[in-house]
Amino acid sequence: MTSHPLTVADVMTGKVVAVRPGAEFKEIVETMARWKVTALPVIEGEGRVVGVVSEADLILKEEFHDHRLGLIEQLRRPDASAKAGSDRAADLMTSPAVTVEPHATLPQAARLMATRHVKRLPVVDTHGTIQGIVSRSDLLKVFLRPDAEIADAVRHDVVTPLFPLSHARIDVRVEAGVVTLTGTVGDGSLVPLAERLARAVEGVVDVRCRLTAGSDA
Repeated sequence: MTSHPLTVADVMTGKVVAVRPGAEFKEIVETMARWKVTALPVIEGEGRVVGVVSEADLILKEEFHDHRLGLIEQLRRPDASAKAGSDRAADLMTSPAVTVEPHATLPQAARLMATRHVKRLPVVDTHGTIQGIVSRSDLLKVFLRPDAEIADAVRHDVVTPLFPLSHARIDVRVEAGVVTLTGTVGDGSLVPLAERLARAVEGVVDVRCRLTAGSDA
């Protein structure tokens, strides 16, 4: 198929708010509040990402604010106890950072977020230098694609290549991202493939496949 799948570079936010390893606790909190973000990349040098500090890292100080950590608790949660007593990004951050490269596809980025339990990913080049940030909301931008554009993509990338002789008899309709395929095709064995490929088109929410086998004559 001819459509180029959207990549992280297509949806990421290029303007990055980050902190240096020496940033102090209050500065980190203030930066998050000012920019309304829940995590910040920690960079050094010319922008190499060395970690990420998140609200989850910072909240540990509040969790242990009203009591001292006992020996057993320190042994059971060594990372948490260390962060609770830390005041700088270098000691608070999670390192190495979970990052993604600009050419990664949106499903790849989504799977990475899900498996690593993060909401935002620093986007880095092959040298680890920050290029942008991609968030869950960025990955959902694809579903804002206009219905007419989705319909054109399904016709061009799925229907016409799969059914070169019968594509004119196939109706492609899209409403709120839901694709409906109706009509008669010459090769019924290709119907499941058509449905699967239509689902893979960027912006498609669901596919209702009502194609039936007939004749190309």
